[in-house]
Amino acid sequence: MNFIRGLVLITGLVVLVASGFIAFNGNQVVHPLIWWMIGFFVFVTAFAHYVAHMGLKHDQEHLHAYYYASMGVRMVFVIIAIFIYRFYNEERVIQFVFNFFVLYFIYTAFEIYSLLSNLRQNSKKQI
Repeated sequence: MNFIRGLVLITGLVVLVASGFIAFNGNQVVHPLIWWMIGFFVFVTAFAHYVAHMGLKHDQEHLHAYYYASMGVRMVFVIIAIFIYRFYNEERVIQFVFNFFVLYFIYTAFEIYSLLSNLRQNSKKQI
């Protein structure tokens, strides 16, 4: 599956689920900043994929270094985003962190799946 198409598909699914929760429960389950969080994770996932893809394209021997670097950058972005939210807002922190990490795990799982499928295709080409 193409990465962009998969990212659009997973984001559409996340938007539908978040919209459903908001329609039925209001903001009891989903934080009001969910749309900013989704945008943040689309950007971070696309950036991490770009870094890993550049590693795969240019230096297959050291792909793991590129992938771990992209994971490190992702983690730094996530920590900074949580600290910024906590610094400026004192309400709904638990709800924010819960929603944030649910999105983090969804998009991280998607990135790993995308990378593994890409590596699988490359290993078949080498055989």
